[in-house]
Amino acid sequence: MIRTFFVRINFFVFTQSIALLFGCASLPNATTESINNRQVEFALTQHYSIPVVFENGLGGRMEWWGKVLPEIANDTTTFAYNRPGYGNSDEVATPREGIQIVDELRVLLRSKSLYPPYILVGHSLGGLYMQLFARKYPEEVSALILVDSTHPKQLEGEGALEKQPFWVRAILKASLTDSAKEELHLLTKTGEQVLSLPTIKNKPVFVLSASQPLQEKSKLADDANEKRKDIARLYPGSKQIWVDSGHAVPLEKPESIVSAIREAQRLK
Repeated sequence: MIRTFFVRINFFVFTQSIALLFGCASLPNATTESINNRQVEFALTQHYSIPVVFENGLGGRMEWWGKVLPEIANDTTTFAYNRPGYGNSDEVATPREGIQIVDELRVLLRSKSLYPPYILVGHSLGGLYMQLFARKYPEEVSALILVDSTHPKQLEGEGALEKQPFWVRAILKASLTDSAKEELHLLTKTGEQVLSLPTIKNKPVFVLSASQPLQEKSKLADDANEKRKDIARLYPGSKQIWVDSGHAVPLEKPESIVSAIREAQRLK
């Protein structure tokens, strides 16, 4: 994939959709099937191992894991997919809030005979969804890996959308699909759903945080960096790993994600 310019804003990566225009190769085993009367695009590898389930960020498609999956797929069950309204996955009429997205994912996993416990891996907004999955269904989780995850209160304070530069909001409006726009609109509600549930305990939690934005000097950067630190505080006993990367960790430092997955597998 050709690396593209991106703005390091923790609660979204609007260039995820733009980056895909520059020739991301499709994932091995990628396919589109009719599941529960709708088209779903996914990539699945199956072995006798705990399934590793990937969730994309806002506007992002499963190709963003293209540097991670080949490193583990030869001996690990993996599942990456496009949420409704992304890629070749059909849109749905249900609200794009976290609870709905998590429950749809659980049904989808079972439809492909993938049963818990899972190692959950989520990037950006996908990290917020995986936090919700882990809190709502802790008995189904083997480990949680958050890749520069969105904070449940990401859009509060200096992170509020109305405080973003006009050009950022304009690019968001122009580049996001309708499904992604609704996810963004419901992000705060999803965060409230996360915080309404107890934090997970006695499960490995890896918090991979991008360290390059720490160098930026602005109220927005300071707010986003403090929220990066606070995500680890939300999960007592978690292991926070500062990755020498911008927000696009799956593209810039995929080895950090592979390493966390391998450690989670050893701790099962």
